[in-house]
Amino acid sequence: MNYFELFSFPEKPIVDRSALAKKYFELQRKFHPDYHTDDTEAEQFDILELSSAVNKAFAIFKDEQKTIAYYLQINGFLEEEEKYKLPADFLMEMMEVNELLDDGETDKVKALIAETEAQMDVQYHQILANCGEKIEKPELLNIKDYYFRKKYLRRILDRLND
Repeated sequence: MNYFELFSFPEKPIVDRSALAKKYFELQRKFHPDYHTDDTEAEQFDILELSSAVNKAFAIFKDEQKTIAYYLQINGFLEEEEKYKLPADFLMEMMEVNELLDDGETDKVKALIAETEAQMDVQYHQILANCGEKIEKPELLNIKDYYFRKKYLRRILDRLND
């Protein structure tokens, strides 16, 4: 089941956050098992499956990284547990960030990550703005690179919170 189709969202690596909760509650009212107690056992099973799909889709769509990952997966550009090779220049920057982290410079690390993420986000949104209705392979590869860079930065921030 395609979650974009389930929610009637355009198939893009970003969803309309303002429409997400409204659509979620609309689908829950439509597919929640409590509203189908008089249905046959087979119909109740189908409704339970749909309700579960609505919950899974909502969990994906409310998280930007999960939405991007899902989008890349359904388009064949991301495999589960994929080992992606980040560019050397990015890894060199992150080595410096990790050294600052090891030295206890958490404020500097947070500032550098925030700055890096802001620059990446601008580039990402430019990619989306320029691609039109259909996202082609070069843009998909750029989105994949964005996804893995962002994932790397999130892991550093998670280390700060430990």
